[in-house]
Parts: sequence; C-alpha cells; structure tokens
Amino acid sequence: MELQNTKTLTNLMRALAGETLARNRYEMAAEAAEREKLPVLSAVFRYTAGQEREHAEVFAQLLGDAGIDSAEISADYPVDRTATVLALLSAAAQNEAKEHSEVYPAFAAEARREGFEGIARKFELIAQVENCHAGRFEAFRKLLAENRLFVSDAACGWVCLNCGHEFNAKAAPQACPVCGKEGFFIRVEMSPYSYS
Repeated sequence: MELQNTKTLTNLMRALAGETLARNRYEMAAEAAEREKLPVLSAVFRYTAGQEREHAEVFAQLLGDAGIDSAEISADYPVDRTATVLALLSAAAQNEAKEHSEVYPAFAAEARREGFEGIARKFELIAQVENCHAGRFEAFRKLLAENRLFVSDAACGWVCLNCGHEFNAKAAPQACPVCGKEGFFIRVEMSPYSYS
C-alpha cells in the first residue's frame, strides 16, 4: 500500500517532528540543569534526548523507505520553556505520558486501519519506550521535589557518573572523593549504565 495521501503519512511526519522537538527540549533542559548545578539531571535529560533522536531516525527511515521526501503537516507541540529544572521534569513526564497513552496508540490504530501493520507496531513499541521516559522523569522529579536526589532513607549504592566511583551509604557526598566533581551521584539502580 502506498503511503502518499494517507493519515499514516501525516502521523509519521508529526511523530518525526515531535521526537525531534523533544530531543531539542531535553538538550535545553540539560543546559538548565547545568545552570542549576545539577549535572546528574543534565545527564538524564541528555540520555533521554539521545533516545528521542533514535526515535526520530526510525520515523525518518520509514518515510524514506516509502519514498517520501517532504510532507506538509499541522500539529500542536509543547514548548516547555519553564523556569526551573523541577518544572522541566514535570512537563517532560506529562508529555511522555501523553505520547504513551494517547498520541502513539492513536497513530498505531490509524496505521493499522490503513493497512500499515509494520508502522503500527513501531508506534506501539516506541509508545512503550515513552512510558519508560515518563516514569524516569517522574521519579527524578519526585526526588528533586522532596530534596532526596542525593539522600536515601536507607543505605543504597551510589555511582558517580563522571568517574564511576561506587559506594554504599544513605547519602552521596557533596563532592566525589575520587574526581572531586559535585552533583554527579546517582543511585546505582537508577543509573542507565548499571550492571546489576
């Protein structure tokens, strides 16, 4: 089936634009986190931005495989230029949850109705990832809001994202004893690079 003049084409273009914008919003949020001296949250935003870029690549590949060079779309996208990292985390969690629960399921259903089963499955799989993003942002938002980003109720593993120093304690030190950097500690279980 040809993709030209279908709702699925419009939805793929909207998804490509949305993922590209999300990546840029998260890069800007990472810069805001650096200004607030929260490099660990900058790393979280940049990590997620890289995944959004890959989602855009998937959608661009699907369009390219169908021979689509350009398409006109109209869509509503969030800007999220808020004042604080806490507000940026909240907006990111909400936007990702909406992609997971509303946007991509609707796109998948339309693709399936139009006979594009493979595209429908990509929308569904990426929706699952967006749910992980929503959970990630919400978890860090909650920790930051409760002033527990670097403090735990019980001893847990901590890792410095700058040098890799790991240890167990109830709280991360202000500065890493190995590299001397401040604000780079993350709970080991929340690290995307954890081996456990």
